Amino acid sequence: MNHKLRMFVLAVLILALLTAAILGLATAPGHPLTWLVIASLVLLPFFNSKLSAARLVHWKPEYSVGIESIDAQHRQLIELINRLQNTVDYATGGDYERAALDAVVDYTRIHFRYEEELMQEHGYPSLQAHRAEHEKMVAKVEQLQQAYRADEDRALQEALAFLKAWLINHINGTDQQYSEFLIARGVH
Repeated sequence: MNHKLRMFVLAVLILALLTAAILGLATAPGHPLTWLVIASLVLLPFFNSKLSAARLVHWKPEYSVGIESIDAQHRQLIELINRLQNTVDYATGGDYERAALDAVVDYTRIHFRYEEELMQEHGYPSLQAHRAEHEKMVAKVEQLQQAYRADEDRALQEALAFLKAWLINHINGTDQQYSEFLIARGVH
């Protein structure tokens, strides 16, 4: 379900529960159904918040590559991806969505440049393969940015799914490989 429809359904559900609670209090204040409706109305934001939080990416210690500057950048990428997720979950509008998507893309480029410079400085033998993986990822994200202009809802969902999976796979895969090499050369 796209985020605008989800927000609409949530708003209609809140309105229906609120109406039922008011009618229940006016006609049968002691009836258990009235209090069940009120409890549902009170708990709805809590459950919505829990569902939204479940869609976020959370930093885990096993994501650490052992190099604090890179770990900090990975945490920043997770924060930016989560900000993009929040723009989707809370239907913040096109300007915020574009800004959040652009921020992820821009920071990803900065992060890749930093990684590549560090690998080059220390003579990492698989730099070209890692750089090719970065270029492939940037090309995919640029493609998703273009798709966003054509179909915002679908493209944002696709971008989020891709970014979350890619980031975790990249950190746990190729980033773990170069980190051992860099740590052995004194990079912390």
